[in-house]
Amino acid sequence: MAIGSAAFAVVLAIAAAAAEPPAPAAPIGLADCNTSCGGVSVPYPFGFGPPRCYWPGFNLTCDNKSSGELLLLGDGTLRVAEISLRNATVRVVRSGSIIDSASITTDRNVSFGGSFMDHGYMLSNGNELVLSGCNLVATLVEDLVVGPGRSGIISGCASFCSFRNKKVDSVGQTPGAAGNNNKYCSGMACCQAPINYHSSPTEVRLRWLDAGNHSEALTFLPTYVFVAEEGWFDQRPLADELLSVKQSPSRAALEVPLVLLWGVRQGLPPLPNLPANATTVCSADADRALCKSDHSVCAAGNLGYTCQCQQGYDGNPYLTHGCQDINECERPQDHGCFGECINTIGGYKCQCPQGTHGNYTVRDGCIKSSTTGISIGVGVGSAAGFMLLVSAAIFVAQRIKHKRQLMLKQKFFKQNRGQLLQQLVSPRADIAERMIIPVVELAKATNNFDKARELGGGGHGTVYKGILSDLHVVAIKKSKIAVQKEIDEFINEVAILSQINHRNVVKLLGCCLETEVPLLVYEFISNGTLYDHLHVEGPKSLSWVTRLRIATETASALAYLHSSVSIPIIHRDIKSSNILLEETMTSKVSDFGASRYIPMDKTGLTTMVQGTIGYLDPMYFYTGRLTEKSDVYSFGVILVELLTRKKPFSYFFHEGDGLVSHFVNLLATENLAEILDPQVIHEGGKEVHEVSILAASCIKLNAEDRPTMRQVEHALEGLVSKKYVQTDMNVETNEENDIVMMNCSVKMERQSTQEWSRRYSMEEEILMSARYPR
Repeated sequence: MAIGSAAFAVVLAIAAAAAEPPAPAAPIGLADCNTSCGGVSVPYPFGFGPPRCYWPGFNLTCDNKSSGELLLLGDGTLRVAEISLRNATVRVVRSGSIIDSASITTDRNVSFGGSFMDHGYMLSNGNELVLSGCNLVATLVEDLVVGPGRSGIISGCASFCSFRNKKVDSVGQTPGAAGNNNKYCSGMACCQAPINYHSSPTEVRLRWLDAGNHSEALTFLPTYVFVAEEGWFDQRPLADELLSVKQSPSRAALEVPLVLLWGVRQGLPPLPNLPANATTVCSADADRALCKSDHSVCAAGNLGYTCQCQQGYDGNPYLTHGCQDINECERPQDHGCFGECINTIGGYKCQCPQGTHGNYTVRDGCIKSSTTGISIGVGVGSAAGFMLLVSAAIFVAQRIKHKRQLMLKQKFFKQNRGQLLQQLVSPRADIAERMIIPVVELAKATNNFDKARELGGGGHGTVYKGILSDLHVVAIKKSKIAVQKEIDEFINEVAILSQINHRNVVKLLGCCLETEVPLLVYEFISNGTLYDHLHVEGPKSLSWVTRLRIATETASALAYLHSSVSIPIIHRDIKSSNILLEETMTSKVSDFGASRYIPMDKTGLTTMVQGTIGYLDPMYFYTGRLTEKSDVYSFGVILVELLTRKKPFSYFFHEGDGLVSHFVNLLATENLAEILDPQVIHEGGKEVHEVSILAASCIKLNAEDRPTMRQVEHALEGLVSKKYVQTDMNVETNEENDIVMMNCSVKMERQSTQEWSRRYSMEEEILMSARYPR
């Protein structure tokens, strides 16, 4: 009876859908208005012709030339190639390079020339900065509201050349040979830098990396600077032509695509004061005035108001009846339906066809149902037979549900590389099985991942406090998104931490692979991070003794990773928020998702640049070559952070210098007291100067001039020993440390003030232009 009722309900739903009149075709623009020019669709609020055909401020020009129609934006310097209402973007095309390469013999600032900025448009983060040429630095800047004459760097990169081989084909072979992340350039002869946030650039700055005569560089390779849609320059024939030594006349008319954001402002209520790139729900007045469709939603941001069709609808939300239902059943597999699909208003319904059962969300998941039970029920026709049929149906349903759960767990286990993980953890099966914890155990430990158990989190996941069945208190890390990159980093962290046994490295207790998002189980560290304790409000923070001990323990952990394990490990993301502290203030290095092994027969490897702004090694950023000295640089920044209580990623001096550059300049001019934490000056004594010299040696621009982490560890241990042990008991112990400190001091004193300032101003300009979301 239940089966018959369900089937009857489905039939009624299909009949009702068939009886409804077909929906009218979705409109694009207003009545009697042209909606196409030059092969480009022009949806309202955009338009051309009479003013009633477009919203104020969104008028375009349809230029009828002898060669054909062109759809133009603003003053006509940009050609419109595509308009997207869903993404609130306009894809435009501009001609030629921003900076002419004919006579660039000195540094140059050139206006970006984006007249679209005055018409309510903004540069999207789907673009990138491209530079070709020799030994140059290009930066894209915008005006800030912090004061007159101030500007902020949006993006930037550096391009290097070697003039030893002057063959024409040597330039074309170098850039794209081993580009990072499928990019054509890696910093040799050309470079590419992403624009990772919405911005309004005002000018492009071009700087030479060295002084003197640049005629050889200009002759060797022409200089071009573009701001283009991401991926445009990666087209091999185009990039090869631009990087050829012989110039081509076609470059002057080269068409470069850009992606712009837009928002509606005119005729609407004033915009709310929001942080950059943030959005909020529109006021009722703005929603009624702009979003005319019944199934639309309105959003407000600093750029303007925009409308979107609701989930399950598509079309033009700015027009009456513009958002219309999407028939998901025309392509059901794109929506995860491999069974029988029934379209509904604003959605769809998926189920296994009649006579089958199973998982309709996977291919071939619906299997034929057995009719034996039904035949017996019909044949018997008694109460006992009916009860037996009901019992059998319940049993089968439970079995199917159990089987579906097992299949889903097996799918996630395979997706999360469970077999590979077992091989990485240990060749002994008992150890691998002990580290793999069932999801039921972790759900019970966290009260089904209750929000009250959350300890914190970041861009990659959330950390929960849990109590296992053996009463061990643990920290459970749960990723937010299930993408292959996150799974690969999860496998990498398990593989590395399972090989490490050090008192100052957080211990991995186990992992769970039966969920869509992998889970990691660590020992519970209860006292927060070094960042939390260091950057607190008030005049005092951690004592100098505690800061020195934390620095020594962190150096010991990194030295262990670099030189004491079977295969050296580079952490690649050393920062104060990745150093956990126990109740006794013992430090624990954490977060090995970005770490990499370095084979014993190599000194480094080329990788996609990854790290945290402010702590990132500039030479690693320039070349993409990762070595153990990259960790040394990041540790040097932490020493500066301990000495100054300044945040490396947000501190800027009044002349635009970052924390590292300003620290080195003050050390070279013996004015370090201007930036040091007063508490450090009061408690540290002469040790502060020795630690400052050690920090400066770690953050040298040339990686070969930096000490190893083992030398840094010995130097810090020497300072701790001299503070707490009688002098006559540690002379022999500290001899090697004193030599290391003396060498560091001599090398620092040989650096002139002018050299430190020049090198680090260049470093800060490039480094702070990069944005890596991590």
